[in-house]
Amino acid sequence: MPLIATVIGDPSGIGPEVCVKALGTGKPQAEGRMLLIGNLDALEAAAKVCGVDVRFVPVARAEDADRGGASVSVLDPRNLETNDYAVGSGSAACNRAALEWIRIAQSLAEQGKVDGWILAPVNDKALRLASAGRAGEVLEPAGTFQFRISGALRVVPISEHVRIREVAQWVRRDRILQLVRLVDSSLKSWGIPAPRIAVAGLNPHAMFEEDAEEIEPAVVAARRIGIDAVGPISPDAVFRRAMEGAVDAVVTMYHDQGQIALKTAAFAGACTLFLGLPYIRIGIPHGTAYDIAGTGRAQHLSMLAAMRTAAALASGRGFLSDAPTSTSRR
Repeated sequence: MPLIATVIGDPSGIGPEVCVKALGTGKPQAEGRMLLIGNLDALEAAAKVCGVDVRFVPVARAEDADRGGASVSVLDPRNLETNDYAVGSGSAACNRAALEWIRIAQSLAEQGKVDGWILAPVNDKALRLASAGRAGEVLEPAGTFQFRISGALRVVPISEHVRIREVAQWVRRDRILQLVRLVDSSLKSWGIPAPRIAVAGLNPHAMFEEDAEEIEPAVVAARRIGIDAVGPISPDAVFRRAMEGAVDAVVTMYHDQGQIALKTAAFAGACTLFLGLPYIRIGIPHGTAYDIAGTGRAQHLSMLAAMRTAAALASGRGFLSDAPTSTSRR
């Protein structure tokens, strides 16, 4: 079974809680071997708050992770003490510790000692400050694209945080073709032998020059090299086709084009894969929620989906057929 590591995120937020609640279902352990990286005391406190019966076992190395028993292995470098922080209030100590945990997970993945890793919620801005701006190397790895999934809806934009007035500048056939090829090869490596990829148009009804002169030629080029790509498809129709299972993924022309569809249709249970890495890397699309940390109220469906998805893809079994979807945020 694949070994999946999960960094517990900011221990003063809901990260430890969503981890223990997801593992409390027993479903991730049925898909793969699970390893948590982070503060053991925070996890035990979270399990108590959430009323989850999970037995944690400290390990010194990823190789020592439990191989299918009832316990959950925890790799804790002991770089944070309970009196260093307060649940519900971010701290520099938590950010420094979380950054070290992230680097441990990344190193394990790069060495092939884990088959993939997941990052529970962290405060991105605080983490960047704690790292003197160097956190970007692990939060948003260079050369990657963010592939967001929830159930049958899977979307990936050709650009991320770009001003709307600049979006059209990014709609270029070479970049679109690059991403379509990456989606195709990634899905094949994860167990989908013949991926069906839809490419969204940029303009209403996909009827203007960017659609005809940049997007359509990219799709034609993809089809010429054997990729099952279609488009440009009108943005008001393409996501419904994905939700109905007619395509395996949608390439979008800007960040919010796909995010609006995904967060409206299926926010809880969503997670984000980073395309372009030689291992599975997944993020959770919600924050630390300091306002409810320590109450046990945080929804865990995104973490549950992330853990199960990571294990399924790492073992080449494709996407989950029963991924939870909901419009609820908690």
